[in-house]
Amino acid sequence: MTEAALTYVTEQMLQKKGVWGEDRTSPPVAASDIRRWAIATHWPEQPPPIYWDEAYARTTRWGGLVAPPDFNPFAWPVNRGTMRRTGIPAGKRPDGKPLQGMNGGQTDTYGEPMRPGDLITARTRLLDWEEKEGRLGHTLYTTTEIEWRNQRGALVRRRRAIGIRY
Repeated sequence: MTEAALTYVTEQMLQKKGVWGEDRTSPPVAASDIRRWAIATHWPEQPPPIYWDEAYARTTRWGGLVAPPDFNPFAWPVNRGTMRRTGIPAGKRPDGKPLQGMNGGQTDTYGEPMRPGDLITARTRLLDWEEKEGRLGHTLYTTTEIEWRNQRGALVRRRRAIGIRY
């Protein structure tokens, strides 16, 4: 195979580009989950009271507890299953070795905060890709989008992430 003909783009990627994958829904967000997340992510400092003090939280514009923006209701799935359904190849290089991968960064945009009782629905799609030659050889850069919405359909978080495979 000539270098010019080398591609890590699969037929599945071509078919799935821009197409939202199957929805998945979190268990209901629990106040105790919010508190534990806030404690863990602010340790050793005390987290802001909006995340753990019900009386204080009722006095805010939210009228109750809210989750920190980085809270992840999918962090501890009971059934791990296949979490990625974007069509990005696990693939092999021309030498037969499996592709290596790394995180190329991400950008999050936040909407409404998550609150106790919320059911968060996530969906993912492959937005685009680019192939380049670099220090690591032939490299595939993929951009995916993950969108989270609550049970009212309000946007909670949108993430654009870059994956690197070589």
